[in-house]
Amino acid sequence: MIPYPQFDPVAIELGPLAIRWYGLMYVVGFLTAWFLGRWRASRSRADSPQGAWTPAEVDDLITYCIVGLLLGARLGYALFYDFPTFIARPLEIFKIWHGGMSFHGGAIGVALAFIIFARIKHKPLLAVTDFTVVLAPPGLLFGRLGNFINGELWGRPTDVPWAMVFPDPAAGGVPRHPSQLYEAGLEGIALFALLWWFSSRPRPRGSITGLFLLGYGVFRSLVEFTRQPDAQLGFLAWDWLTMGQLLSAPMILLGLGFILVSYAKRT
Repeated sequence: MIPYPQFDPVAIELGPLAIRWYGLMYVVGFLTAWFLGRWRASRSRADSPQGAWTPAEVDDLITYCIVGLLLGARLGYALFYDFPTFIARPLEIFKIWHGGMSFHGGAIGVALAFIIFARIKHKPLLAVTDFTVVLAPPGLLFGRLGNFINGELWGRPTDVPWAMVFPDPAAGGVPRHPSQLYEAGLEGIALFALLWWFSSRPRPRGSITGLFLLGYGVFRSLVEFTRQPDAQLGFLAWDWLTMGQLLSAPMILLGLGFILVSYAKRT
């Protein structure tokens, strides 16, 4: 067993203002996406499937994504994972420093942001998504590290040598999978490497978006076998199906569809 580092969730205190690591991870994720987006824009070409991009367009795109992600992720968590709590205490939805952000809700919010951005900028929607999804995994990496620092979303009990005892009393004081780190490695590092390699050459429009959806859906579904289901939900069926897997299934199917259709159109 590896001892869980005793993190202080508050990174900086300035009088009554407390800046938490969880929030800082989001800031770092957005800044990383902005930096990588500007770098990719400087190398974009008008004759490529993603088209030409300017740094100013990247600035606007990241702003749209920030709004879509934060609103979608919080509302998605309220709807998919803890609806009764938010009905009873609606103001809880504004307390994002407590955690409780749904990736799948955030993905819906960002998808709506893509649609609005594409219409305003007169860009093909799939060109926008292909350009942007490559920038997403670093944000997923930092978000999962924020979950780990918060000591939340821990895994199921296990006897693997790298198990950790998380300080939350609800974790039961037993060794558990550090599933946040599994997600950081797969959804953040592995998915980023896969997308960066795949997008390094011209690909049919929509195929990069498809690979992101497929890759995330598969990685998330695998990690869910080690992650403790949310206490208020538990297993949805068969003592193994979780809400994360249920929400990832459409992503996998949609991703496969995008890839197959994009390559079929090219031929």
